[in-house]
Amino acid sequence: YAKMNDVRVSDKSEIFNVNLTDALELRNLLPNAVLTMHSAEFRKESRGAHARDDFTERDDKNWMHHTLCSMDTDTGKVKLEFRNVHHNTMDENEMQSIPPFKRVY
Repeated sequence: YAKMNDVRVSDKSEIFNVNLTDALELRNLLPNAVLTMHSAEFRKESRGAHARDDFTERDDKNWMHHTLCSMDTDTGKVKLEFRNVHHNTMDENEMQSIPPFKRVY
């Protein structure tokens, strides 16, 4: 990420500029990839599509929360925070809460 500011577009055409499109996509996707990588490394469990070889089971006791991440795009510094999981529905009469369970595929 540190070299992102070195990316240049040499093609100056204004019609269907593939180089510009690629640079814009990189500028959008690279921070998302960095945040995903940091979040995945920080979370010490496997859960759903997030699977780790070194932590093969989910850990509801320690990891029953949402991981929120943000990035200072000037410095590349990543900030990780948590938000509690809401276990109840808005209207228990309309839809009962479903307790957490291990998904098996």
